[in-house]
Amino acid sequence: MSHVGVPRGTVRKRRSLALLTTGVLTIPVLAGCSSGGEETARGVPQDIAPAARETVADGSTANWAVDALPATFNAFQADADSATTRITGALLPTLFPMDRTGQPKLNPDYLESAKVIEREPRQVVLYKLNQQAVWSDGREIGAPDFVAQWRALRGKDSAFWTARNSGYERIEKIERGADDLQVRVTFSKPYADWRSLFSPLYPKEITGSPDAFNDGARTTLKTTAGPFVLKSMSKSKGTVTLARNPRWWGDKAKLDTLVFRAVAAKDRTQALADGTVDIADIDAATADRITLARRDRGSNGQPLNHGPGSEITPAQALRSWAQAHGSDEDAAEIAQAAREKNRKAVVAYATEQKALRDFAVRKSLEPAYTQLALNGESGPLADDRVRRAVARALDRQELAQTVLGPLGLPAKPLGSHLALAGQPGYKDGSGALGEQNTKEAQALLADAGWTRGGAAEPPKDTKAGSEAEKKGGKDDEAEAEKKTAGDAEADKDAKTEKDGKKTEKDSTEDSAAERKKADQASEDSAASREEGLYIVGDDNKPGAPAPATVGSASAVHVLAPARTAAAQGTALLRQAGVLGEDGAVAATDKQPGGAAGAYAPVGTAAPAPAAAKGQLGKDGKTLTLRFVLPSGPGSQSLRSVGDKIAVMLEKIGVGTEITKVPDESYFKDHIASGAYDLALYSWPATAYPATDGRPIYAKPEPATDGSLLVEQNYTRVGTDHIDQLFDKAAAELDEKAARELMKQADARIWAAAGSIPLFQRPQLVAVDKKLANVGAFGFAAPRYQDIGFKNRQAAGSPADRKK
Repeated sequence: MSHVGVPRGTVRKRRSLALLTTGVLTIPVLAGCSSGGEETARGVPQDIAPAARETVADGSTANWAVDALPATFNAFQADADSATTRITGALLPTLFPMDRTGQPKLNPDYLESAKVIEREPRQVVLYKLNQQAVWSDGREIGAPDFVAQWRALRGKDSAFWTARNSGYERIEKIERGADDLQVRVTFSKPYADWRSLFSPLYPKEITGSPDAFNDGARTTLKTTAGPFVLKSMSKSKGTVTLARNPRWWGDKAKLDTLVFRAVAAKDRTQALADGTVDIADIDAATADRITLARRDRGSNGQPLNHGPGSEITPAQALRSWAQAHGSDEDAAEIAQAAREKNRKAVVAYATEQKALRDFAVRKSLEPAYTQLALNGESGPLADDRVRRAVARALDRQELAQTVLGPLGLPAKPLGSHLALAGQPGYKDGSGALGEQNTKEAQALLADAGWTRGGAAEPPKDTKAGSEAEKKGGKDDEAEAEKKTAGDAEADKDAKTEKDGKKTEKDSTEDSAAERKKADQASEDSAASREEGLYIVGDDNKPGAPAPATVGSASAVHVLAPARTAAAQGTALLRQAGVLGEDGAVAATDKQPGGAAGAYAPVGTAAPAPAAAKGQLGKDGKTLTLRFVLPSGPGSQSLRSVGDKIAVMLEKIGVGTEITKVPDESYFKDHIASGAYDLALYSWPATAYPATDGRPIYAKPEPATDGSLLVEQNYTRVGTDHIDQLFDKAAAELDEKAARELMKQADARIWAAAGSIPLFQRPQLVAVDKKLANVGAFGFAAPRYQDIGFKNRQAAGSPADRKK
């Protein structure tokens, strides 16, 4: 489903932004300072209807919905996507899949053991392969496959069309051990995330030459080594069909065939109802319908109190009947047509609801989180004090509750950029920034020169905030140093918290009138935001002469880290053609005002908000931030979060100019090109934050052509110290020490206030209730061989059975 986020690929390359923007927005008051050490926060368990293999029947077919057919089966290519990841997981070796706690776990189907056997003078890892492991052509999996993949991905041969994959360039050599089933990998410099390598592992026939690598695995995989083999792909039917692998040495796959079927998000409910699919990621609306269908099972044929016609009152029904049978023939004809249309809609809805009773909604938290991105490249947010003020104005608990609460999921704000609750090393580092505090936010803005009367002042000769930014940057780095050393309570934020408490009593006495005034201003400005709302391509923007239609296609918007760069590649290269191969934003795309047509022409006056008198300003300009949100039909929850953020910022005098853009252009024309001040998108979880996190938070570097090399750091905010901590962690072979370095890096990322984590996204999956071992997997990778129908209910089930 779509959200706003960036998908993580299955390979170790740069994270990309695959903005998740659909209804499942399956998209924290800043958490207080946390105590040192590792937190015991638990993640939400997976929901997959687990069943012992002996209770699952052999045979039958299951249909699994994917957003689209994979552009390639080569997970290391730039256009690999989420379907590539899902399908190759059933076909190819993954040596260390993530377990339910988000940790990499050795896969005994492929490895007997894998460990570091030498650290000096070089790190050496010895892999001992499962002696039964063979490719589908009968050849044993061995050292030649490792060597071929290393040579293809190490970045020394440009003939291989692949994105840079972190880790392979650190390998010095690969040698055969006592036999081909032992593989010795020697690194030129230490690499802590060595478990991320060689997953998925391709046969040497694919990685052995540029031609085979570039084209041999795009539309087919002749040689595989998983519980299934690729049987066929039909573009006309929109299906990829997998069949049981007869040479599979592990637990036999329960299903005869597994069909991945391309079904758009908007068509999922219908596909479930008519039996086209058995498993599908869904949005909250579809989940509600399934819940209602299960509830209505015992209604004994009574009319449904929801769906088409349910809102019609008895009086309205009587009036409709009277009109349909009245003497006015024209009115009667219209009324009869409307009644017939409604009758058909009611029947169709009831039929769908009856079919949906056969499904259950599996729910957990997706291994991805939604963040508020603050573009620090230019404008007011180039000043770190303004960024911190925006962050400290947010009630993250309210935002989390908005999305997760209605779904019955724990609505807890996320406290880390580099780990999710339940993962080893998770610690709430938001104390490096400070708790939500309106007074502190206002004080930071005042210190940055933004005042109530500033919009009426003439511009000064000096550049706004230039010296302040330099000073602020130094203070920020020093502040992060203190906080991450365990002294967060003693810094400025802690001090001002005490001041806030001291003045709380005084402020209470005179706050009644202020609250009334602020509430009225908030209501007025909320209305004014709607008046001045600019939907790109729509006729609701101020001064638009004629209407235009906005595309409604959904896009996946979740930022993926380096490792899952397959999905990232799709997001970055296919969606973000504005990025050069080196990660630079092309100079031609960095035009003032952003993408053509995205904003009103330069000089166009925006409607004055009713609460403008309360908005801050400086040097004759109001403090207004461009807030870009996706406009697709599945992005309503995300837009609701954006609207709440806008209201929170109004309370501290910060205005927002909300611009809603088509999902397909949200990333390319705005996030990647930097044509925004505020934006919402997501990043996937990773078991390898030192590798996957670095390109997301790396300090941008200027290129010779004047563009900015941002890698995946679309906030354009970073420091040398953060980069150094990532580099140290990537080379630290002691896991505990590496986690401590990541906690320090996370605290500095919080202090820089370029990315504000909000909450972990919900994961909703509709599953035929007779299926076992499939659903909302959370962190864990699926065990495809265990998926099947429960005994006595699966025999002979056809591929496209009707419910």
